[in-house]
Amino acid sequence: MRKPNTGALLGLKVIDLTRLLPGPLATMLMGDMGAEIIKIELPNAPDYARNFPPYKNGESLAFLAFNHSKQSLALDYQVEEGKQILLGLVKEADIFIEQFRPAYLAKMGLGYEDLKKINPKIIYVSLTGYGQTGKYKDLAGHDLNYIGFAGLLAGNRFSAPQMPTTQMADIAGGSYMAIIGCLAALYARERTGEGQWVDVAMLDGCMPLAINALSWAWNVGKAQAREQGLLSGGMINYAIYPCKDGKFIALGTLEAKFWQKFCTLIQKQEWTNRMVAPDKATFMQWKNELTVVFQTQNSDYWAAIGFENDLLISPIYEADEADKDEHIRSRNMVVEVEHPKAGKIKNIGAPIKFSATPAQVFRPSPLLGEDSEAILKEMGISESAIKELKSKGIIK
Repeated sequence: MRKPNTGALLGLKVIDLTRLLPGPLATMLMGDMGAEIIKIELPNAPDYARNFPPYKNGESLAFLAFNHSKQSLALDYQVEEGKQILLGLVKEADIFIEQFRPAYLAKMGLGYEDLKKINPKIIYVSLTGYGQTGKYKDLAGHDLNYIGFAGLLAGNRFSAPQMPTTQMADIAGGSYMAIIGCLAALYARERTGEGQWVDVAMLDGCMPLAINALSWAWNVGKAQAREQGLLSGGMINYAIYPCKDGKFIALGTLEAKFWQKFCTLIQKQEWTNRMVAPDKATFMQWKNELTVVFQTQNSDYWAAIGFENDLLISPIYEADEADKDEHIRSRNMVVEVEHPKAGKIKNIGAPIKFSATPAQVFRPSPLLGEDSEAILKEMGISESAIKELKSKGIIK
């Protein structure tokens, strides 16, 4: 059984009952930072992500993407024998993180108040769509629902709201907020000596992503039209443009000094005051004229101009292009891990860099129950007892 041997969170033990994306990504990132993550799945109903296509040698690429740097314990904690094993792990754990609907685990005697009795220092993290309280707390939901409530979808449109290409609520509202909650509660425990219950709702967590739009609407009295938002399409000098080759570039010359420098470079000094248009018709005219300029050259040409002149012009990569970028690779954001069944798997590297306690992928995503026997032996459970638990289907 391989465990982390370095990292800022070395020595931290996390019991992870989460599934799909939000919780597993959070615990994976903590695992990369050195925490010992014990991922617990039901033997006959494991993490649903294991069944998501596409597959490589029979292994789900989605599961492999969110679950490296973890151990796998396949345990039926819904039966008493399995529950007692889980409680035994909780006694020595720092964090317990789950992703079920409110009160689901409490009905099994695995709620915060139950775990607190056996480990007063436990930090119990509940990650849900709508939180532990409120009118919607028991509703099912997905990313699209949460960002709809938060005002993000309405702001992502020109005519009708557009489907985002990433799971903003799951990742920013769920994964990242769960990590923040864990670390803040750990810091509080250092001062008080006590754990606590951390309630992470993805709807709550993604609302900061819409903070500019929400602040405007709540304090001005009405929502801002997309073309009014200076950072959402209301300025020609901060926008996306098509190029001659059919690809796109991002023009980020938000500050006047960069815009003026760009206008000089393309020999359009008379455009330097074209930052905020007086009306929609003028804005469209200015944007169309600038579009014509960008369509005279390929995207590589404009990207090179941006790099050479520090002009905030950058390429817009497709997902299969990002791993080829020299800068991204130099930051170790593309890693290859050898999986026992899937073979070589590319994944993201650790996004936070530490000078003294570097984060790293210390092992590939585990097979279901790969570490079950080793974890139980470490708990002091005998081989004969483990064999019996296997025969009953309580572990795999």
